[in-house]
Amino acid sequence: MTSTPRLRSGCTLSARLLLGVGILLAGVLPDRAEEALSSGGEALYRTRCASCHEGGVARAPDTNALRQFRPERMSFALMFGMMSQQGRDLSQGEIQDIVRYLVGAPPQQQQQPLPDSKCREQGPMLADASLPRWNGWGVDLAQRRFQPAAMAQLSPDNVPLLKLKWAFGFPGDTKAYAQPTVWGGRVFVGSAGGKVYALDARLGCQRWVFDAGFGVRTAITIGEDERGTTAYFGDQRGEAYALDAESGKLLWKRRVDAHAGAVITGAPTLANNVLYVPVSSFEEVLAIDPRYSCCTFRGLIAALDARTGEVLWRGYVSPPAQPVRVNEIGVQLFAPSGGAIWSSPTIDPRSNRIYATTGDSYLDPASTTSDAFVAFDLATGRLAWSQQMTEGDAYNMACSGQYRSNCPGTKGPDFDFGSSPILVDLPDGRRALIAGQKSGMVHALDPDRDGAILWQRRVGLGSTLGGVQWGSAADDANVYVAVSDVGMKAVPQATAGAQKSVFGVTMKLDPSQGGGLYAMNQTTGEIVWHTAHPGCGDRPGCSPAQSAAVTAIPGVVFSGGLDGHLRAYAAKSGEIVWDVDTMQDYATVNGVSAHGGALDGPGPVIAGGMLYVNSGYTNYGTAPGNVLLAFSVDGQ
Repeated sequence: MTSTPRLRSGCTLSARLLLGVGILLAGVLPDRAEEALSSGGEALYRTRCASCHEGGVARAPDTNALRQFRPERMSFALMFGMMSQQGRDLSQGEIQDIVRYLVGAPPQQQQQPLPDSKCREQGPMLADASLPRWNGWGVDLAQRRFQPAAMAQLSPDNVPLLKLKWAFGFPGDTKAYAQPTVWGGRVFVGSAGGKVYALDARLGCQRWVFDAGFGVRTAITIGEDERGTTAYFGDQRGEAYALDAESGKLLWKRRVDAHAGAVITGAPTLANNVLYVPVSSFEEVLAIDPRYSCCTFRGLIAALDARTGEVLWRGYVSPPAQPVRVNEIGVQLFAPSGGAIWSSPTIDPRSNRIYATTGDSYLDPASTTSDAFVAFDLATGRLAWSQQMTEGDAYNMACSGQYRSNCPGTKGPDFDFGSSPILVDLPDGRRALIAGQKSGMVHALDPDRDGAILWQRRVGLGSTLGGVQWGSAADDANVYVAVSDVGMKAVPQATAGAQKSVFGVTMKLDPSQGGGLYAMNQTTGEIVWHTAHPGCGDRPGCSPAQSAAVTAIPGVVFSGGLDGHLRAYAAKSGEIVWDVDTMQDYATVNGVSAHGGALDGPGPVIAGGMLYVNSGYTNYGTAPGNVLLAFSVDGQ
């Protein structure tokens, strides 16, 4: 039998390190960096971590970003959480040495009491139907990300007048990656630190806070029934939750899939007292360790009874994985796997189906349902049809690391879908499902003809981090699509913000590559207008890529960029009518030290004349941040 080597170098901390981990560990306190140096913390980091985190590996937080994590989150991730596979050869003392080296702040700086930010006055009734709302990811079951005028209460003439009204800081976080929800005069929002907050929508003060323990990346979905108002969400360990939206009290919690790598990134969709939960996975990251028996996760939607959390059915993207071969150190490998569902599913009451888009396969042979549109029967979870957009796309993070034993022989392009499919009615009576892909293509399918392709249009070059990332918006005529196509370029080693790649080349974000917003005709896919990103100028560490989800109201489209800017575009012409730079420090209503960073993942939400957006998303050299911003015409 081939022995498994003890790995002492290489990319042992993954590109999605600490993705939402938030349980507190007692007894692991930060210390000064000098003490960690003397105990070998720097040496351990250099030999075991730096090849990813200073190596230009896609989505790997750089050293500066890691230094902003809370020490207990980092420790838990390596001991028991998502990075336990990579940290299993480290002793507890070695893990603490790495943590102390990275954090380096005196304990007293971590223990400053925060001012009381609880609301002093009673808020409006949650069940007040007259109050404007934005529910879940896409506002409606069709996931259009379009807020009607009656709910938006923000006219095109008023958009240029928007000013900051309040800011709320997420303590100890480096990402603000959960889209807010507005309901009943409150803002519900999760955090990378594992907290879910209910804030007053006008003032930003805190109504309640719930500690889920693990990061909450999903938007919150609100439902009402005879029991009252309930808030639903998922976390980064694959648990779905129901909370009393008035008090924050836990009603139920349910593990939706038994796989150890299962996580929930897309917001659950609620219809007729059934909660439909999309399930994705970080197994693609675990594969970077050649000792890991890759890969057995398969994407799914879990249907839960909204009242009890009981699992009614699970609809899987592919059949169970089977042994296919052993890797070069004798570890058994499995396929098909992958097909993660990253985004919120779309409900079609007319056909009694639920639609989703899927990610790539993790190992070859690739599944025929990866990188695809899929349709499940709403009552049973049976896979009704699928339409694959990229064949043979088998990829995992081993392909970007030093040890490539688990990299598929075909090494696909990693063209996941991160966007929810948008269901629209066309003028000729047909319907379309529309979604953009990391390939740079936008696809329109006919849901009433088993996903027959209506049109396809290229808007980006496409890459692992390129193309269309997190979602588009649609009004009655057009679909509005933002393009990432983030680029990296080789630079001198001493360049600020640069990272050394696995292959020894120093890289940084390319300020000349990426970005742009497109308006496309829903019926034909023809480009109505295209507005290029204004550019980064001389701003250090800037990228023009526009990765965040797009949001629309009548007459205006909003798109955020990795440069930290949120821009509003005239829906008819693409002219930029408002531009705010969120990458700055903020005085917050809860007294937390906060700053904005890159805009990625969630898009802005608009309700009741106010716009809410999270700022901060650290990946592959992009700027961290930890703030929720609220804008209104009257400002502060």
